[in-house]
Amino acid sequence: MTTAHPDPVDFPFPPVPAMGVEKEYGELRSTCPVSRVRLPYGGDAWLVTGYEQTKKVLADTRFSRAAVPGKDVPRIQPNNLAEEGGLLDTDPPEHTRLRGIVARIFTQRHAERLRPGIQAITDRLLNSMERRGGPIDLVQEFALPLPITTVVSELLGVPAEARPRFREWADATLSTTKRTAEEITRARQELRAYFSELIEQRRSAPADDLISAMVRARDEEGRLSESELVRMAEDIMIGGHETTANRIASFTYVLLAHPGQLDRLKADPSLITTAVEELVRYVPLDSASFARIAKEDVDLGGVTVRAGEAVFPALLAANRDGLVFTDPDRLDIGRERNQHVGFGHGVHHCLGAQLGRVELQVALGSLFTRFPGLRLAVLPEEIPWKSGGLLRGPEQLLVEW
Repeated sequence: MTTAHPDPVDFPFPPVPAMGVEKEYGELRSTCPVSRVRLPYGGDAWLVTGYEQTKKVLADTRFSRAAVPGKDVPRIQPNNLAEEGGLLDTDPPEHTRLRGIVARIFTQRHAERLRPGIQAITDRLLNSMERRGGPIDLVQEFALPLPITTVVSELLGVPAEARPRFREWADATLSTTKRTAEEITRARQELRAYFSELIEQRRSAPADDLISAMVRARDEEGRLSESELVRMAEDIMIGGHETTANRIASFTYVLLAHPGQLDRLKADPSLITTAVEELVRYVPLDSASFARIAKEDVDLGGVTVRAGEAVFPALLAANRDGLVFTDPDRLDIGRERNQHVGFGHGVHHCLGAQLGRVELQVALGSLFTRFPGLRLAVLPEEIPWKSGGLLRGPEQLLVEW
């Protein structure tokens, strides 16, 4: 029977350079895939590193997100940002009701209908890069503008002039150590105030955007409260642009660091679909998913998780589980059986996964088609990496061609 680590280990683990995965994940997964860890705030919790155990935590309704808001739960951030009424912070049936309001916007069919528009935005950004010439910072000139334009402006209906403010709010909200608790709270309040104002504008002058559709669901159909409406807009904004922007930059770096795999993609552009899935599996996005609280005693991989204890599923560790993935530490853009959990699993499976896939396919496919000679403009060790936040990735990525 699997046993827990006898003493809690500090978590998050000491970071490794670039896009590597900390050795501690693999060590725990091979010895005790459900282990005790000590978080910076709120005390001890369980860290889950095995694939099957991770999927169970994400799918088993006995592990609750709704039990997190308002509690001093183990966490990485100084603030507990979980609040009642958000997509990320509810359980069924409340979560099912909220998700159903916007789910049709994020289906695979609708994402494919958005592909031509995403391609047009991508082409405009690449045209601008080509006119300016390198070196350029791919993060600021391409990775960030694409999802901000697609999700924040085109989908939600936020005016273009507000985009820089959204970048600042998202950066603060996702901070762990580089912002104070007061700065994180203030950013969240400012973001909420902005959306509250935009919602009132859409009440007076509806538009063909997601905010207007959610306002109708609130005012005409009574399907959500005012606070739920604001929270949903926040969740879609942060989840819809920051993670995709981070992945565009990170995936570009990883492909440049694996020239053999990049050459395969250039020789056969049809590999872009499996390449994106493999990159989602292979490239770490964050250290661990959001905490769940056990509502009752649950056996998890031979360990008894007691009612009230917090559990953190580590998706990046599950995606490197050798019991599921052949040669898991090797990047293989043609990998076929790839049941990764990079977009989550269960009821909280990423709402925007299909849209994110389309954005990543278009962005990476178009980038390397337009600039087949794309390369780093600095040495790998000179790339600044994000620190003090929930997301991993390059802070800046200077490239040339």
